[in-house]
Amino acid sequence: MKIGQKGLQLIKDFEGWYSKPYLDPVGIATIGYGFTYYLPSRRRVAMDDIPLTRTAGDRMLADILTHYENDVLRLVQRSLRQQQFDALVSFTYNLGATNLSKSTLLKRINQDPDDKRIADEFMKWDKAGGRVLPGLVRRRAAEAKLYFS
Repeated sequence: MKIGQKGLQLIKDFEGWYSKPYLDPVGIATIGYGFTYYLPSRRRVAMDDIPLTRTAGDRMLADILTHYENDVLRLVQRSLRQQQFDALVSFTYNLGATNLSKSTLLKRINQDPDDKRIADEFMKWDKAGGRVLPGLVRRRAAEAKLYFS
């Protein structure tokens, strides 16, 4: 499976576009659509990096998303509908495969991907640096809504 347009748009909307490096809410150097590293080198973003063009950013996003799509496919043991897959790729892009792999969210999905309690599991992931961030609350709600759409 590949991420669909709704999932891609959700990621772009929540990450936003930044051509120049900036510090995310927990102080990590970030650029583009929330990139903290570059492919294929895996070099971390630095605050003195040159700006990215939107074309380069879109290409990077497509390349990076392939890794997160593969993570979701590897971890989820059940068949998913497109919108479920999209929501999980967005979640994994934002939080990483390690967090997904250890989550009750994944356990519930692997038991029954249509379990309504899954929406509550998305909402547990609303913190960065130990603080609840309103943007993460909105993102998790949007992912849960997409998952069950």
